[in-house]
Amino acid sequence: MERYQEIERSLIKKYRKEIWSKFIKAIKDYKLIEENDKIMVCISGGKDSFVLAKCIQEVKKHGKINFEARFVCMNPGYAEKNKQLIIDNAKEMNIPLEMFESDIFEVVDKVDFKSPCYMCAKMRRGHLYAKAQEIGCNKIALGHHFDDVIETTLLSMFYGAEIKTMLPKLHSDNFKGVDLIRPLYLVKEDDIKSFTKYNELTFLNCACKFTAENYVEDKETKSKRYAMKQLIKKLREEGKDIDHNIFKAMDNVNLSCILGTKKDGEYHSFLEDFDK
Repeated sequence: MERYQEIERSLIKKYRKEIWSKFIKAIKDYKLIEENDKIMVCISGGKDSFVLAKCIQEVKKHGKINFEARFVCMNPGYAEKNKQLIIDNAKEMNIPLEMFESDIFEVVDKVDFKSPCYMCAKMRRGHLYAKAQEIGCNKIALGHHFDDVIETTLLSMFYGAEIKTMLPKLHSDNFKGVDLIRPLYLVKEDDIKSFTKYNELTFLNCACKFTAENYVEDKETKSKRYAMKQLIKKLREEGKDIDHNIFKAMDNVNLSCILGTKKDGEYHSFLEDFDK
């Protein structure tokens, strides 16, 4: 059996419950992949995007939905060794990688060094949507997982003073006809890590030049998202269903007990219907 076949087998067999079944459930529940879709699977080089790519490759091979998939990696200015690691991993996993170049790292370095992560993420998203349009894709798939979802939920509450979450799919505001989907929406990060370790795979953690050049140990410990990761880790130790309850709460909002709601920028108070 070839190396890539062993990886595929472990995804379908050993990690069927933890990864594969949850991936399939998200596709079905949220209608993420539909007949005749053309999906650009975005590979950053990290564990999440590579596992996503393998899942989509497998569902295309064995599933009942007829769709196309392109496996695309944008090079924003990676160091050569990091770029080569992405290429090597794609080859090892038998993923037909397409890489295109951009100058994002160079531009961010000149324009906004104080908040490079925010600027970089914004520019990456724009480049990816544009690439999807260029190659005729109607959807782009990103590797966000369950933990990203509940961390975002808590971040919005604690630091944004609003209740909102990361949706499994959404329309692009600026690139008409291109939707964003998150097929790993129900998959926990620890299971992705376990899959990676079991298959002895090494992926990029963060290949950002700014992190590499300017990283200070306590920068990460002071970040808001890291704080949410630590909080969720502690909550999981106290109750095994707490993370699930955070997730489920966003699918079970009781509007009868909410002070106010906002949609498309328009606010409505509970008082509007109080005496009706």
